[in-house]
Amino acid sequence: MAASPSSAGVGGAGAVYGSSPSGLTLDSGLEIKTRSVEQTLLPLVSQITTLINHKDNTKKSDKTLQAIQRVGQAVNLAVGRFVKVGEAIANENWDLKEEINIACIEAKQAGETIAVLTDVTNVNHPQSDGQITIFTDKTGVIKAARLLLSSVTKVLLLADRVVIKQIITSRNKVLATMERLERVNSFQEFVQIFSQFGNEMVEFAHLTGDRQNDLKDEKKKAKMAAARAVLEKCTMMLLTASKTCLRHPNCESAHKNKEGVFDRMKLALDKVIEIVTDCKLNGETDISSISIFTGIKEFKMNIEALQENLYFQSKENLSAALEVILERTEDFTDSAYTSHEHRERILELSTQARTEVQQFMSVWIQAQSKKTKSITEELELGILKIGHSLNELKKELHSTATQLAADLLKYHADHVVLKALKLTGVEGNLEALADYACKLSEQKEQLVETCRLLRHVSGTEPLEITCIHAEETFQVTGQQIISAAETLTLHPSSKIAKENLDVFCEAWESQINDMSTLLREINDTFEGRRGEKYGYLSLPKPMKSNTNLKSLKPDKPDSEEQARIAKLGLKLGLLTSDADCEIEKWEDQDNEIVRYGRNMSSMAYSLYLFTRGEGPLKTFQDLIHQLEVFATEGLKLTSSVQAFSKQLKDDDKLMLLLEINKLIPLCHQLQTITKTSLQNKVFLKVDKCITKTRSMMALLVQLLSLCYKLLKKVENNGWVSVTNKDTIDGKT
Repeated sequence: MAASPSSAGVGGAGAVYGSSPSGLTLDSGLEIKTRSVEQTLLPLVSQITTLINHKDNTKKSDKTLQAIQRVGQAVNLAVGRFVKVGEAIANENWDLKEEINIACIEAKQAGETIAVLTDVTNVNHPQSDGQITIFTDKTGVIKAARLLLSSVTKVLLLADRVVIKQIITSRNKVLATMERLERVNSFQEFVQIFSQFGNEMVEFAHLTGDRQNDLKDEKKKAKMAAARAVLEKCTMMLLTASKTCLRHPNCESAHKNKEGVFDRMKLALDKVIEIVTDCKLNGETDISSISIFTGIKEFKMNIEALQENLYFQSKENLSAALEVILERTEDFTDSAYTSHEHRERILELSTQARTEVQQFMSVWIQAQSKKTKSITEELELGILKIGHSLNELKKELHSTATQLAADLLKYHADHVVLKALKLTGVEGNLEALADYACKLSEQKEQLVETCRLLRHVSGTEPLEITCIHAEETFQVTGQQIISAAETLTLHPSSKIAKENLDVFCEAWESQINDMSTLLREINDTFEGRRGEKYGYLSLPKPMKSNTNLKSLKPDKPDSEEQARIAKLGLKLGLLTSDADCEIEKWEDQDNEIVRYGRNMSSMAYSLYLFTRGEGPLKTFQDLIHQLEVFATEGLKLTSSVQAFSKQLKDDDKLMLLLEINKLIPLCHQLQTITKTSLQNKVFLKVDKCITKTRSMMALLVQLLSLCYKLLKKVENNGWVSVTNKDTIDGKT
């Protein structure tokens, strides 16, 4: 959003919210450095354990001994850097100084102990008899490692308190300045105060941006992103709305417009504090109900748990949970924007789901009194039928919401109503204003209700929060556009009133564009792509003949088979989330290591969905082909990592190559399994493949983390950074 010439010199706080933080204050920078050092320390401690246990009862080679000593020295050096950062934090925060210093002393002692115990280069020589080393005193090194981890954790927790306190202080400064801006009566005074406000918002943006990047909870991260988005857009709105009020002090609509901006910014500031302190400011609880998709997911998990424990929950609780889900489908069936066909289909599927659950309950009650093989099989069949019914309901709800959203976005793409409001404002046509304000209100209600329906089918908590944010934005911005248009209509020659209306209209158009992106991500999630911005090597549509695939079943696995393989993929699904978290840390998303890692994570997620009977992989042929591609991507990743390792110093290079050498054999083993003749052992093969894939994903997570830390180390020391594909190809 470009600032007008009249606003450019007053402040530019809004621009900082989408950018990379820079010019950090001391405490924030220290906290980041602390985390960076900690991320270097922990893998090194882990590496010590690996090297200790290598050929534990045999003579250690000189290479192994040198590696152990280098790792011990690296840990000690990292601890030294960590302690310096911790002491600097302590000096800036007297209330925590004693606690931090104690933890730093413990960390330093642990680091020195590890360095002494890993000084093992002479351990194989006679003159070294009697020397206490990591091999003769494993208990000592274990105690030192535990003390190190404990003290590092203490410092990080205390540093976290410092950052939280800093964010709260920054927010209080912003609020105090906002109160002054609300009361200002002269333009000159406003310019001075807004300049101060702009600087304070820049500081707040940097602090909250760092905090958002640090958050591990995806739900909190999405909430923080939504709150910061509000503050970004409202900063420019506050500028033009306040200037309009100063220019037209007796205009009621101008004051109403300005008050709306201030109120929304205050709510967003409060939301940020709630997120960083993890508590509600006013003691209220989160009253937002769970979405239909989340309710269905929990219901299916509870139903499936009854296979293991028939008394897992009561019949009444299960019935009540289903009724809550079906009651929420009324948001779709009661909507004036839902087509007759969709409404009838939703009602039909709801009735079917209720019938399936009632039939299941009869079998469930029988199974509690007598557990025979036939009853158990009937119970499993009932669970599968319920799952099928609920999946069909999910598809229909998803189709209804996304189709409505797509049609609505297409219909309003040209923003005819906004253009008409601007024109009627300049013309001073109050009668036309009332007509177009009514049309915008109708459009707003459509968009708000559509966002509400999209939330039900979003599929993930972060997307749910984005839907709620979009709903609130349309609700508030729609009213503010009308008040801004009214002000312009009453003062048609006012340049500042026209500028103010333009700012609010741009915010509306921006939210429409965001909604298009949101719709795309919801569709991607539903299809198993999880809204990835980058594609991966997907299955070719025409399947070439392959002798090893002929013995596979050509059709989609039946319900019983799905139930058997569903248990195999749970760990795999969690590992893909871990990999995605590591990938998000990388600033260069086009880096070749990141690209191959992302491809592997996306494919692994499709494999996980296959074990659930969902996603893009429909047949066993699809599964085996995807596994072949996955193994190939793994080998490409190892090649890229090996190329990167040539830029590292010996100790870091050794550490990285040890991890690569674990992944390469797994890739080859997976390729061998996929090419093995199946005969009638389909599920044995699937079991082996998924197990091997899980092992590869666990290594991928470790590799991505290690490469990222080594890359940062390379960059901080001024060496050459990881190259792109062309450079790597040239070197190799």
